[in-house]
Amino acid sequence: MRGVAVRTVAAPVVLGIVALALWQVAVVALDVKPFVIPSPIAIGTAFGSTPSTIFAGALVTGANALVGLVVGSIVGILFAVIAALVKAIDEITAPVVAGLAVIPIVALAPAFYTMFGANAQTARQLIAAIAVFIPVFVNTLRGLRQVRPVHRDLMKAYAATSWQATRTVTLPGALPYLFTGFRIASSLAVISALIAEYFGGPIGGIGRAITTAVASSNYALAWAYVVGAILLGLVFYIVTLALETLASRHRSHA
Repeated sequence: MRGVAVRTVAAPVVLGIVALALWQVAVVALDVKPFVIPSPIAIGTAFGSTPSTIFAGALVTGANALVGLVVGSIVGILFAVIAALVKAIDEITAPVVAGLAVIPIVALAPAFYTMFGANAQTARQLIAAIAVFIPVFVNTLRGLRQVRPVHRDLMKAYAATSWQATRTVTLPGALPYLFTGFRIASSLAVISALIAEYFGGPIGGIGRAITTAVASSNYALAWAYVVGAILLGLVFYIVTLALETLASRHRSHA
């Protein structure tokens, strides 16, 4: 069992090291210019020389992504529960969700900055919330529909109300689907908050830092910020995965 765990961790680490080595060799051997792609050593040097700046940008982007993740998840779960209970609401929300899914962030960001002000983080948080709402709503609603007919009949036999049946049977059964939506949404929250920073808004955040570094032709630093964004996305994903593991263990012991 321990050997399997070691191989599971070692395989991607070795693959990453090999990929970075090939990247470094290709950049040096082919004399690739920094504006095309810097070498891993140059990116690592830039990252190591400005960790506090990258961390500060990650805090801004992470805070916006976290607000969007929480708000979007709460709204998505509530609407999914209502849609599962009321068929008319389900029919109404389906085209709305389909419409939200195809709205490009590049179109939303300038409009929201005009609505809420270019000095407020509200636009970025709302964009992240919209991106989060879709996978959470879709996956939660799918999970709510997976209840077996025998369980529904049993709750009816006990004269349980719709809310009691939802709370005791439907929601617990939907947890795996709910956390699938969370895992997808955790990455989308970071990506959407990051992209929204490219199109204006207050100074701060990894997205604005990347554009500033590129504008000053400091391409290694720009890629260092990209590494910071990747690490931020991994933190969100790992925390979500840990919460899913804890919820699964609690459910199995209950």
